Amino acid sequence: MKRLVKLLVVFVLFVGLVAGISTPVLAADGNNSDSINEKLGVPIVVYGDTLTDTQKKEVRELLGVTDSEAVEEYTVTGQDVAKYINGDSTARLFSSAKITREEKGSGLVINIVTADNITEVTTEMYANALLTAGVEDATVEVASPVKVSGHSALTGIYKSYDAQGVPLDKERMKLADEELGVVTDLAKKDGLNQEKVSELITEIKKAIAEQNPATKEEVEQIVQDQLSKLDISLSEADRQMLTNLFEKMRDLNIDFGKVKNQLEDVASTLKNKADELGLDAGFWEKVSNFFKEFFQLIGDFLKGLFN
Repeated sequence: MKRLVKLLVVFVLFVGLVAGISTPVLAADGNNSDSINEKLGVPIVVYGDTLTDTQKKEVRELLGVTDSEAVEEYTVTGQDVAKYINGDSTARLFSSAKITREEKGSGLVINIVTADNITEVTTEMYANALLTAGVEDATVEVASPVKVSGHSALTGIYKSYDAQGVPLDKERMKLADEELGVVTDLAKKDGLNQEKVSELITEIKKAIAEQNPATKEEVEQIVQDQLSKLDISLSEADRQMLTNLFEKMRDLNIDFGKVKNQLEDVASTLKNKADELGLDAGFWEKVSNFFKEFFQLIGDFLKGLFN
């Protein structure tokens, strides 16, 4: 009981702290999220086709959609998955995305609103794949009411650009999907995780931008150098898979210098947000663990009242 009371006190203080952090920011900035940008157009929201009406309402709330007239709305279907990322047309689709186009030079900002429910694709993975596909200068928010890989949100982003008359290069989209498949597969290997693999992909792209390799052998050497630099051990087959991926990127003449700059902007944005709040890298994990323990104790307490 004493433990529960202590957690209740901490909970109240935490809520007060969050309110104290967020309220001044809103008051000082005075921006209206429902305001329509007459130059760039309204935000685009793309929903997974499998969402129930209740889940769709939840996703709208998660993505801050308070007025359906202030956004363009689309739905991602199985046919879209097959068309844009060569996926299964019968797949169940839940992850959704909101895309707000920004001024040229603003960079790409990714925000996974429901991080616990997007199990395979991280912020950095979305950023890498979207930059490969040619998406720039946008704020992308991703949400799902249930645990999913996160691929339908990526499909939705591609579809939204197509629907708005800004079609992305088909070969680049195909390559971006292949990239996402490679990194999600590697993240499941022993000794690796999503963050480590995302770092590897980012560093390889930066190295290619700096060295401008002219042959496949030079791409292969860059891949090996970055594996050594990050102390990552892969099988010969996996190393070859990475080399083939980046060789295809080189063949498509992707501007790695621009990609490098955008990736650095993404990393800088994430770091700045954490620094502004004085958060260390494990802050949100600690918060998550706190709430898990808090609600577990609440549940145990209530059970005790009726037993």
